Amino acid sequence: MMEHPLSQFNYCPKCGSDNFHIHNEKSRKCADCHFVYYFNASAATVALILNEKRELLVCRRAKDPAKGTLDLPGGFVDMYETAEEGVRREVKEETGLEIEKSTYLFSLPNLYVYSGFQVHTLDLFFLCQVKDCSHLKAMDDVTDSFFIPLQEITIEAFGLGSIRKGLFRFLKEL
Repeated sequence: MMEHPLSQFNYCPKCGSDNFHIHNEKSRKCADCHFVYYFNASAATVALILNEKRELLVCRRAKDPAKGTLDLPGGFVDMYETAEEGVRREVKEETGLEIEKSTYLFSLPNLYVYSGFQVHTLDLFFLCQVKDCSHLKAMDDVTDSFFIPLQEITIEAFGLGSIRKGLFRFLKEL
């Protein structure tokens, strides 16, 4: 049985009481101030970028989880940011490339472990067009970034489960 995601939270975020108990499968309720906290997924983006040769941009992860494995550019959406702004920012931070157009494709739920903490995410996959691929550079939490022909992609080389599932779906639907 999977541990309840809210089991990692022991105190009410509103009043600080330790009288903060599981209310239902998605929430905890404070018996003192009656605040109900609902646990929802965090939004994350994934960029699928093809160059003029129809090769896919892939990155190598610099950090855990799955350090050293292949990945696609993307990351968490910041507060007050749209998913489109988030994917644009993440691609710029990780590769130096500027997105000209992003088209939403699909989403997948994911469990992302960060510093031993389970983060439930909803990964939003976008097909992105960039202005100019000549400025490609591995930056931020990426050690390498390069284009790979679609027929040479090995899905098992990608370290995160949701990326493997999303890539499989993307390649199947091409």
